Amino acid sequence: MLSISIIIESINKQALHRETPLRSSLLAILEIASAIMPLRNTRIPNPCPMSQPTISETIANYLDSVKLSRSENTARTYKNAMRSFALSLEKYGFSPEEEGISALNEDFIVQFAADLKNFAPTTERLYLTTATGFYEYLAAERLCEINLPRLRMLIKRRARQPGQRLPQFPKGDIQSVLRYADSLREMPSENERQHLRLLRDRAFIITLAHTGLRVHEACNLRRGDVNWHEGKAIIIGKGDREAVVRFSSRALGVLRDYLNARAELDGAFGRPLTSLPLFARHDRGAGSRVEPISTTTGRDIVRQRVGESLGEKAIGTITPHSFRHYFVTEVLHGSGGNIKLAQRLARHKNIQVTQRYAHFSDDELDKGYWDVFEEG
Repeated sequence: MLSISIIIESINKQALHRETPLRSSLLAILEIASAIMPLRNTRIPNPCPMSQPTISETIANYLDSVKLSRSENTARTYKNAMRSFALSLEKYGFSPEEEGISALNEDFIVQFAADLKNFAPTTERLYLTTATGFYEYLAAERLCEINLPRLRMLIKRRARQPGQRLPQFPKGDIQSVLRYADSLREMPSENERQHLRLLRDRAFIITLAHTGLRVHEACNLRRGDVNWHEGKAIIIGKGDREAVVRFSSRALGVLRDYLNARAELDGAFGRPLTSLPLFARHDRGAGSRVEPISTTTGRDIVRQRVGESLGEKAIGTITPHSFRHYFVTEVLHGSGGNIKLAQRLARHKNIQVTQRYAHFSDDELDKGYWDVFEEG
C-alpha cells in the first residue's frame, strides 16, 4: 500500500495543486487518515497475553515470591497448598504443565473448595488463603484478569469455619520426658560426638519447656542472641516479629553445661562465638564444622527421647509444640490464672488463643466440683 504522505505529495504535484474544494477535501481526508493509521499499529495489552507461562510455571513463580517475603515454615505450607491446588486442577481436566495461565479463572476455586472438604477445617482455610494469594498474584502481575471480589465471595460461601478446640497434651507424660531429658547428662557415651548429642538434646528439650519457644525459633538461635546476665534473648518469631524470650535459671544451666562441653569444638572452628548456633549438629556429616540443627532435627530429638522414655507407642503423642502448650499452662498455673501475663510470655498475638489454655489451670473449679460431688 502507498503511504499517505506519498499520496499527498502526488496530489500537490499534479493538476489538483490548484486550490479547489475537491483538493481541500481530499487533503483533509488524507490528513485524518494519516493521524489514524499509526493507531492501527499500536498494540493494546491483552489482560491474558498470548505468550504466557503455563499454570505450573506461574505456581513456581508465585512460590518463589512467597519465599522472599515469608518464613521458611510459611513457604513450606504454601508449597503444600499449591500442590493440592495443582492436583485439583488435574482432577477437573486441566493440565498445569501444558496449559497457559489464561485457562484459569476464579470459578475454579469452587472445585478446589469442594476437594478440601476431606481436610480439617483449619487446613481448608489455610489452603484457601494460599489460593487467594495466588489469584491476587495473577491480578497484580497482570497475568490474567481476575475478579477478586467475586473470588472472595465464592470462598466465603463455601469455606467451613473451624471450631475452637481446647489444646490437648499429656502433661504427666511431658513431665516424665523432662525428667528423662535431665538424666541424659549422666548416661555413658561411646565417644565425644555422642556425649555432645546427649547434652544438646537435654538442653534442647528443657529449653523448649522453660521458654515456650517454637521449634524453628529454638533451632535458629545463635550463641550471641542470649544475654546470659539478664536471662533473655531477642528473637525473630512468628510473622517475622522481633520478640524477647526469657530463660529460667534451669534452662541457662543446661545450656551452659552443653556449651562448656562444646568449647573446644567451637574454639577450633575459627568464627566468633556469638555467630555460632546455640544448638549444633553432632553427626558424622557435620564433621568438625559447627552447623545449626534443622527443624527436622529438632523434631527428631523430641521423637527419639519420647520413645526412649515412654516407649514406642508414645511416639507422636508429644511433639516440640507440646512443650509450648506445657509452658503456657505452667505460666497460668503459677500466676494464678493471669491470662495477660501468659499471653505476653507466649507471644500470642490474640489473647483468645491464650484463653483456650485457661481450663488447664482451673484449680478452684476442680476443688469446687470435688467438694460438691465427693464430700460424702
